Amino acid sequence: MRDSVVFLSVPGLRERDVAAMSNLRSIMAGGEIADLTPSFPCVTCPVQAAMATGAAASGHGIVANGFYWRERRVAEMWTSPNGCIQRPQLWELLARQGLKTAVWFLLHSKDCRADYVCTPAPIHNPDGSESLWCYTRPDSLYGTLRDELGHFPLDHFWGPAAGLASSRWIADSAVHAARRWRPNLFQVYLPHLDYAAQRSGPDSAAAQQAVAEFDELLGALFGRLAEAYGASPLWLVAGEYAITPVDHVSYPNRVLREAGLLTVRDGGEGEQIDFENSLAWAMVDHQFSHVFVQNRDAAAIRKIAELFRRQPGIAEVLAGEDLPRYELDHARSGELVLISAPSSWQAYYWWVDEERAPPLARTIDIHRKPGYDPVELQFDPATRSIPLDAALVKGSHGAPARDRSQRTVMLSSEPGLLPDPTGMRDVDVFRVVARQFGIEVE
Repeated sequence: MRDSVVFLSVPGLRERDVAAMSNLRSIMAGGEIADLTPSFPCVTCPVQAAMATGAAASGHGIVANGFYWRERRVAEMWTSPNGCIQRPQLWELLARQGLKTAVWFLLHSKDCRADYVCTPAPIHNPDGSESLWCYTRPDSLYGTLRDELGHFPLDHFWGPAAGLASSRWIADSAVHAARRWRPNLFQVYLPHLDYAAQRSGPDSAAAQQAVAEFDELLGALFGRLAEAYGASPLWLVAGEYAITPVDHVSYPNRVLREAGLLTVRDGGEGEQIDFENSLAWAMVDHQFSHVFVQNRDAAAIRKIAELFRRQPGIAEVLAGEDLPRYELDHARSGELVLISAPSSWQAYYWWVDEERAPPLARTIDIHRKPGYDPVELQFDPATRSIPLDAALVKGSHGAPARDRSQRTVMLSSEPGLLPDPTGMRDVDVFRVVARQFGIEVE
């Protein structure tokens, strides 16, 4: 049984990136590398849940980066605590063995059962402003980290300024925790490769520069963590999903509106989706969307399916018996799921006239927008706000991984641990980690 495993979760990591990362290849020399296929939906929260539970979305319940709570008619993105994951997670299994775990910056980690936790949790003030803060376990940890490292740079974690500073703070704070507690399993989310690949495209000069920056950060992190543990732990690194180039965007909510199925209301601050009176609306998330149909009306579902099968950029329309085939048959899923072609993605916009766009559209407002908005990575100097031009996005992900361009990699610093180097799935990561601690799972 292992004494210590450090597991890095890295969005956007591809085999071609590893080839350019000398520090990563050095630490993994003598180990092994495997093709890794993310489960659908290939986006942050579902993939992290798959790695933590060994189940697909139909089992763990994370069907997207957000949820639509039908009873309350409330849509939310990126907000739910750990309780929304409906399967036992790695740190719960290790706790039964008396082992200590740390979870750093994973989504849905707030209130999880790990012994040590750090994740962003800005305080929302009554005047609408935010105060920087992180949820930590123990509670006092963030105050200590703030005094040592400064506040977590939230504006570098997402938005136009997103960049290396956030991953560097995560790495520095992880080293602090490793020196203090030396957890048996330390899982760390490092997002740096996500940003330039979406802004400029995964093969752009900016994305290649991000790979070089990230490799330099990893070189320092590996050395400092080995020093903190007193010896090199087993290193595991898994890519969450691959980002592919896109040159087309579709707008499911505009299509539904034009078909008379989506209703908007105008309260003086632009148009908002009227969830109560809309027959259907789409919660979009990168290269897929869940379409929620009022009262699950069968005739409306058939009509909407035919409507979107004719739309450019939409490769597949899933409904009913199609959902189990993609392991997405869960009560939280929409009545239909729209999947983009690899070179296309989906924007949440529902307004037709920019003048009628709600104020939140031009702001970084990840929780209240009923859909993911990668345009928040851009900045419009003319309006000093987020632009309303979805064509600015040059990279996306989320569609099922059908070829190597949509797959990532998993690396181990020791050989013989990865079950199938020619083709693993993200759910296999759970088993690989569990077995290091003598835990066999089905």
